[in-house]
Amino acid sequence: MTGISIGGAAQVLRPPADGVRYVRQNRAGELITAPGALTVAGARIAAFEPSHEATIQIDASGCAVIPGLVDCHTHLPFSGWRAHEYAQKIAGVTYEQIARDGGGIRSSARSFATATDDEVLTQAGAAAAEMLVHGTTTFECKSGYGLSVGAEARSLRLAAAVAQRVPQTVASTALLAHAVPDGYDADGWMTAIAAAMPELVTAGKPTALDIYVESVGFSNDHLREMGALARSYGLALRAHVEQFNPNGSVPVALEAGARSVDHLAWLPAEHIAPLAASETAAVLLPGAAFLGDEHLEPARELADAGAICALATDFNPGTSPVNSLPLVIGLAVRRYRWSVLEALLACTLNAAWVLGLTDVGSLEVGHRADLVILDGPIDSVPYRLGHNPIALVIVGGELVHTRPDHAWRVS
Repeated sequence: MTGISIGGAAQVLRPPADGVRYVRQNRAGELITAPGALTVAGARIAAFEPSHEATIQIDASGCAVIPGLVDCHTHLPFSGWRAHEYAQKIAGVTYEQIARDGGGIRSSARSFATATDDEVLTQAGAAAAEMLVHGTTTFECKSGYGLSVGAEARSLRLAAAVAQRVPQTVASTALLAHAVPDGYDADGWMTAIAAAMPELVTAGKPTALDIYVESVGFSNDHLREMGALARSYGLALRAHVEQFNPNGSVPVALEAGARSVDHLAWLPAEHIAPLAASETAAVLLPGAAFLGDEHLEPARELADAGAICALATDFNPGTSPVNSLPLVIGLAVRRYRWSVLEALLACTLNAAWVLGLTDVGSLEVGHRADLVILDGPIDSVPYRLGHNPIALVIVGGELVHTRPDHAWRVS
């Protein structure tokens, strides 16, 4: 037979039951980490046993086999970088002040406007390739650096083009309320978005709408409006909330049926239990929080309460120019006091739930064969912070990356 057989793995990370869409964080210890083997036929996982008939034989002795990592919150595609803003932050300038002075999202919007499509796609392709060798086999793209209807539509079309150019699965989110464009107030921009929705949902065919609720962004009333738009067009609702201030946005997002609430550094204690009782995921972004020296998210409390937690890079040119999920896992384990299983759950199965994807993020028979072989046990991922633990990457049943020092494992 054609296909791939992986034998002798020290650990194979599997969900506690086939067909689960998510696992609440306080049940992460139920994930299965037993030794084992796995066979891939075509683009799918065929069995949890080796096959001597498979064309490619992989020796995984001493290694862990885990699902391909899922990055459920990035701001690709974008153009250029904002390193000077990081220097400003180190010197004590706040994000809000940088934004009010014309930096932040507006700076990236100016860069996006002057870049050609090819320049944007080249940068996005290079980033996706770097993400792949760090184990990311699925990632999200967001619009949001357009700040006009036409430019947001262009961003969504470019996200669709990224999906055609990379081996990974790509989900598209329309972050239509990221910053208030020049010439509008927030109410006026929301009116313009509503009028342009037929054009915007056609461009790139996003599966979710997103909004940034903050003192320099939009309000809870606008979050309600975005939720209504999402329902009208059959899209998921996502929301950047409680990043720099406690705005009381989570109850509003829950009422609006949000698929996720992201950031949550200033989540009030009284909102933890309602969030944990819901099917709305808490997406935590430790790279952004660390680089921005932000208030620590109540991640341990959310996990203990049984929330559906996800981790992501927040990869963007300003607040989190980080695209390595292994690094994010290491930050989460140290800063959140999470176990490695909690962290891996958060950027595999639960991250897939955030994106509405049903056949990635977990190793199950019949699922898409997106998987990663680590160069050691799973405990080494957070322990060796900064080391890339990814030895081999399989996407859709194809061996797409082999680290040179592990090439001998493939025959």
